[in-house]
Amino acid sequence: MASNDFQKIEESRDILISAIAQTMVIYGVTPSVGRIYGVLYFADKPLNLDEIKDQVAMSKGSVSTGLRDLLDTEMVIKVWKKGDRKDHYIAEKDFFKNFFAFFTKMLRQERNITLRANEQVEGTLKDIAENSESEEAREMAKGDLEDIKNTMTYFDWTLRLANAMESREIFDYFPKYEGGDNNEQE
Repeated sequence: MASNDFQKIEESRDILISAIAQTMVIYGVTPSVGRIYGVLYFADKPLNLDEIKDQVAMSKGSVSTGLRDLLDTEMVIKVWKKGDRKDHYIAEKDFFKNFFAFFTKMLRQERNITLRANEQVEGTLKDIAENSESEEAREMAKGDLEDIKNTMTYFDWTLRLANAMESREIFDYFPKYEGGDNNEQE
């Protein structure tokens, strides 16, 4: 009967790994990278590249690329294992930390891309708004400059949000609850 229990646990884990892979697609992560994370999440010990490859039935190159993505978002941690020269990996199991790391990275990337674009066009738009012979062009440029100003309000807010997630200050405003009791805060 015990071996049947272990089989049921493995089947349950497969279902949960599949769910993790499917939900990670929502965040722009491929299902295969989600499966790598899921396998590491349920692993009883750190796994090396070959062990992960065997469990997810992917090529070594694909697993390596997936691990780099997961390391980059801090969802996976590289660990040293005494007596073994291969790299080993474990999953970061704190979903709050994963969520915050992923979103702060995305918010900062979005902000940096737009800020660079704003810097590239702001001088040109100011020049047109102040010096164009065309009233219509001046008004269009002024409108675009106003839009840039409004985006800065958004990006200042997203920066504060990212900082609050990193410092975990966000829990002061949106506490996480443990267990079934919603009155118990972190």
